Amino acid sequence: MISFSNLFFLIVAHALSEQRYSIIISNKRLIQSSSREHETEKLSSKATVGSVPGFRFSSEKITSFGNIQFDEEVKSKRLSSIKASIEGNVIFLHLWNDALVMLCVIASLLDPLFCYVLVVDEKRNCIGFDKKLRLTVVVLRSLVDIGYMIMIIFHFRIGYKASYDAKDGRLFAIARRYLLSYFTVDILSLLPIPQVVILLVIPASKGSHFTTAIKSMKFVFVIQYLPRLFRVHSFLKKVRWSSGILHDTAGSKAMLNLFLYMLASHVFGAFWNLFSVERKASCLEVRCHSHPYCPKNRSLNSFVEKSCMDACSLSNDAFKFGIFDDAFKFGVVYSSDFIWKISYCNWWGLKNLSSLGQGLDTSKHIWEIYFATAITMSGLVLFAFLVGNLQTFLQANFARVEELRLKGQDIEMWIAYHSLPRDLKKRIKQYEKYRWRKTRGVDVENILHNLPRDLRRDTTRHLCLGVISSVSMFQNMDEKFLDAVYGFLKPMLYIEHNFIVREGEPLDEMIIIHGKLWIYSSNSSKDDETSCSWPGTRSLKKGDFFGEELLNWVLKDPFLSTVPISTKTVATHTKVEAFVLSANDLKCVVSKFWWLFSREFRNDPVFRERWAPWAVLVLQAAWRRYAKNKRVEKEKSQLGLATKSGKNSEASVTTYFHAAAFVARALHALNQRRKRRDGSKKLLEIEDSSKSNDLPEPSNV
Repeated sequence: MISFSNLFFLIVAHALSEQRYSIIISNKRLIQSSSREHETEKLSSKATVGSVPGFRFSSEKITSFGNIQFDEEVKSKRLSSIKASIEGNVIFLHLWNDALVMLCVIASLLDPLFCYVLVVDEKRNCIGFDKKLRLTVVVLRSLVDIGYMIMIIFHFRIGYKASYDAKDGRLFAIARRYLLSYFTVDILSLLPIPQVVILLVIPASKGSHFTTAIKSMKFVFVIQYLPRLFRVHSFLKKVRWSSGILHDTAGSKAMLNLFLYMLASHVFGAFWNLFSVERKASCLEVRCHSHPYCPKNRSLNSFVEKSCMDACSLSNDAFKFGIFDDAFKFGVVYSSDFIWKISYCNWWGLKNLSSLGQGLDTSKHIWEIYFATAITMSGLVLFAFLVGNLQTFLQANFARVEELRLKGQDIEMWIAYHSLPRDLKKRIKQYEKYRWRKTRGVDVENILHNLPRDLRRDTTRHLCLGVISSVSMFQNMDEKFLDAVYGFLKPMLYIEHNFIVREGEPLDEMIIIHGKLWIYSSNSSKDDETSCSWPGTRSLKKGDFFGEELLNWVLKDPFLSTVPISTKTVATHTKVEAFVLSANDLKCVVSKFWWLFSREFRNDPVFRERWAPWAVLVLQAAWRRYAKNKRVEKEKSQLGLATKSGKNSEASVTTYFHAAAFVARALHALNQRRKRRDGSKKLLEIEDSSKSNDLPEPSNV
């Protein structure tokens, strides 16, 4: 007989031997780019948060499926097609994350309903089932388990938890590590234990085993509900950024606190109802010595005497029900009205959680005391969580207000120092208030500037998706050109009724609009400045752009240093967010990708005349690069030749140096010897001359 754990090990080993995948279960941001010049920057931009499986934080565009991040190589054709369809469909990824959130919420709310299945039959004084509710709960729980199973199968089939020491093919070790991770918790949460207990175990129990089965039901519920809550918490923690349901705002935090209170009230109310039924079964077994379960065709006279009803009633002090008195007093355990029963139980749980269990009067039953203690501790934890979130929210708001006040003081001092007029002072304050209200004190421009180049480009592409490609000259351009344009875009904010560009002023930037702008010329009347119906005026909305003339100017002549003059006046109608591309940045981009324009407009006679200066620049730059590379290669070849000859004749060089030193010493000795010989010759000559001078002259005879 194969055990349960060995069976799952074999399943995992078989699946891993069939396909080779990898799941990267960590919150990684992998930045990919084909440009080699940014390789160092890309490596520094990787951020590994941990090895806990979960969803990717989606401050950027979502690219992961749940908590799966696909490996580059998937051998199965079917899984490769699934991978390709999922990775490229951002909407599907959002819907998948939203579906996971809803699945977790439904699962956490559905399990406590099993505690309402048992009902006390007041007439026959026994315990039975609410058959409609039992069938409904079992079916709903099975459907949720099917959805949960689909998620697990997807995670299991697409990949396994791969680490650097798991590439040696040890499938059993990989399977064991995978099973001991969150996969084991998922399987434990997925097992249909409540369904088995409700459908098979409790109905088959007889005598004292029936009460034991009811008591075991709460332990079964706790053992399976806690892992499920643990997985719900991990899902919500990881998916809160990438899902459209949860956001990190004050309203979402308040809703989360409210949901936690209602969930805790729901759970404790369901347990209170189940404990009440259990206490009733214990009373029938202890005081009446009868079988609590209601069989078919059971009457009170034939099975339980009428005196048993008095023994297990609230008026009899022989059996204490403690905190469960209200369940019998108000007929909660007797009612088959599910809506009323669950509403009353939830109210009971919320009341005692909010009061920290101060109104609970327990009996001597040990599990009743533990249950009351759990209510008090849970109420304290939830209250502390609520106070902590409220304190964090208030501190953040106070910090923002204080920062705004200090910044306002600095602006006031600067305005007073420069003696600016009142109208200009009002406009400056209005702009600063709008900018603060829009960005919440966050300097968006510096945030984008501090990001790595490829990450900044991807973020800007997401914000300006489709706008750049709407420019007529950019529609058929290469992706590299568009990436370069995205890398130079800068965010800007404009207040309403503000002039961005006036007619006759230099046009030194292209503007991509996230608001509403008016464009008009000077031949319109001043009375018409509040409407857009007169000729020469048009409106730009979100997604439009202004400044295409700047591109024509850049393409006309790269040697021009003066920017074109605007023939229109651009004014904001509402508060506008925009991305700006300056003339210098546009010239830099076009200079790198000018050949794309020449290829696109090669048949256009107007643009054909403009490629001569660009070709001159490119040829000059190419020739300089060629000459430089040639010179560098020549120097390298000479250096390499010398190095190679030196390595091959190291012994010869050593011998040469020794010989040279010997020759130098020999020459030096020879010179010294020659000097000494010449010196001795001179001394002999001097002596001979002195001797000849000392001889007497011969006499004349």
